[in-house]
Amino acid sequence: MSDAAIRIEGLTKTYAAGRGAPEKHALAGIDLTVPRGSVFGLLGPNGAGKSTLINILAGLVVKTSGSVTIWGFDQDRNPRQSRASIGVMPQELNLDPFFTPRGALEVQAGLYGVPKSQRRSDEILEMIGLSDKADAYARTLSGGMRRRLLLGKALVHRPHVLVLDEPTAGVDIELRQMLWANVRKLNEQGMTIILTTHYLEEAQEMCDEIAIINQGRLVAQDSTANLLGRLDARAMVIHPDGPVTSEPRGAGITCQRRQDGALVLHYRSSATSAEAVLEAVRAAGIRIRDVKTEEADLQDVFLALTSSKGQAAPVT
Repeated sequence: MSDAAIRIEGLTKTYAAGRGAPEKHALAGIDLTVPRGSVFGLLGPNGAGKSTLINILAGLVVKTSGSVTIWGFDQDRNPRQSRASIGVMPQELNLDPFFTPRGALEVQAGLYGVPKSQRRSDEILEMIGLSDKADAYARTLSGGMRRRLLLGKALVHRPHVLVLDEPTAGVDIELRQMLWANVRKLNEQGMTIILTTHYLEEAQEMCDEIAIINQGRLVAQDSTANLLGRLDARAMVIHPDGPVTSEPRGAGITCQRRQDGALVLHYRSSATSAEAVLEAVRAAGIRIRDVKTEEADLQDVFLALTSSKGQAAPVT
């Protein structure tokens, strides 16, 4: 067996032209490998092609060309096995309002051909915190409870790969913490997790590896640590102890004044040391009341790779 939970090669998806509009190239030759047992982040701006990619993995959208292998099963040669290997928690709340949570899980398990003796609806309901709502109609559940039920439905057939599409969009802190606790538990049990989210701090904290898609192309794939290391930008925040009459100056240092009176000094650690920045502050006659440094985060990397005048940045 391969070490890859998912292997994608040359994946393209082109939507036909209509009413004078040109063809839409949603995916333009994606090559992507998701390691087994990882928590993998799939990031990109709106319209980048993430949803199209997820729908192809789930078997909901037919690709134009390329190959997709899920848990060793080629999607074209073994469609049933590949689909059985993946579970998707969608972003949209697509629940039947007249089913109870237990009923929804039972029906979902039946659709996947799970024998009644092997179904674990009550176990899943307990994990997602809906045991006390097991027999309530789905229409009576809160938005957060419905989102938990979506997670439960994605787990009924014991998939090897779980895709979470914007799982924390619009949810409260308690639900977010419960969700991430469940994700960590499932991952520790060997399940591969693919996460799409616009909350980049979540991706930075949760993901072992991250891929960034822009305009249907893969612009980066690396470990989270290596991606963060691509930008050596630093910021030193100085809270002066007294009025500032002149700004610090020095090679590679740019100064920005905040409304609270703090000075934010931007520099690159590969060219300028923190000591050189502090010397520039002292040379400007600024007394320091407090100081801290800030490193580039995933948001900085994301913007650097996706905001270059609308053009996709190359993979490096």
